[in-house]
Amino acid sequence: MRTDDLLQRALSLEFLTAEEGVFLFENAATAELMYAGNRIRQHHVPGNVVTWIIDRNSNTTNVCIANCKFCNFFRRPGHEESYITTIEEYKQKIEETFAYGGEQLLLQGGHHPSLGLDFYTNLFRELKALYPKLKLHALGPPEIAHITKLEKSTHTEVLKALIESGLDSLPGAGAEILDDRVRRLISAGKCGAKEWLDVMRSAHQLDLTTSATMMFGHIETNLERMQHLVRIREVQAEKPTGAKGFLAFIPWPFQDEGTLLKKLKRARNTVTGDEYVRMIAMSRIMLPNVVNVQASWLTVGKQVAQVCLHAGANDFGSIMIEENVVSVAGAKFRFTANGIQQAIRDAGFTPQLRNQQYEYRELPTAIRQQELDGVGMIVD
Repeated sequence: MRTDDLLQRALSLEFLTAEEGVFLFENAATAELMYAGNRIRQHHVPGNVVTWIIDRNSNTTNVCIANCKFCNFFRRPGHEESYITTIEEYKQKIEETFAYGGEQLLLQGGHHPSLGLDFYTNLFRELKALYPKLKLHALGPPEIAHITKLEKSTHTEVLKALIESGLDSLPGAGAEILDDRVRRLISAGKCGAKEWLDVMRSAHQLDLTTSATMMFGHIETNLERMQHLVRIREVQAEKPTGAKGFLAFIPWPFQDEGTLLKKLKRARNTVTGDEYVRMIAMSRIMLPNVVNVQASWLTVGKQVAQVCLHAGANDFGSIMIEENVVSVAGAKFRFTANGIQQAIRDAGFTPQLRNQQYEYRELPTAIRQQELDGVGMIVD
């Protein structure tokens, strides 16, 4: 294998094998990968615009029986700190989000042993009745798999019921690394790789917009990273004509602070800024059928994320008015609406507010006039 040949094939949007991806990742110069990633980005999203979104990542519950070894957020059933978010709490969060110019709630939680399909359909209906313009980007494949098991149903029937009750799009949460060797060691209580992918297949058959993620930099090998990307690509290739399928891919490095993986000395976050930039470029190279790639400023910080915009990323994600999961494992970076736009401009691009369907939105008047107070600040 030669890096020049592989990069030329990537620029022709050919599907590289996982082994070819490993060879490129381990042998090509960062500048070469960045060049290829940016060229492929320009094929899918030509121009100088970098998108971003205003939303809030809230949690239905912190009760979870999955026992993931990288998660500091969950509490076991009956724990004194366990909770289920109330409607009054949602109302406060949603109204605050609207005041900040957002229109979407990214709603996720744990594998609660007692919360079945009725809980979520009733919750979604009530939220949509109270706030008809609210967009629900909610749950994820592991939660869908968990609900399906509780109901003794199918992924398709569960997703249909959720869509009918107000689900607008399905996040790519809980992917971690889509390899069962890895999943048995870090998240044995979650669905396996095949079921995660099967949930997404069902979502795409129902024309439900989804995204895909990858949490890397713990116990996986480079080959397992590339196999993860190949599996995402394969499911995307199967989607029905006209369905958006995986509208975006978001990779981020494992956050290790206080996690059981780090305490047991099984893994720690050693991902450098250069390695993250290379993975953004490899995401573009290995996923030529996914339109949008997002740089995770929340986990790598402003400056590394800015470099990623020259390596294939075309999206800067959300200002995240609220985020409770990776933050408790060490992710400390924060942006205001004006701060995220300035970071995009400083990287040489034009910021554009979007919705979850990657449609452009007008900037709310309040943001045009002044920075959002109390949302947080840029931390380099």
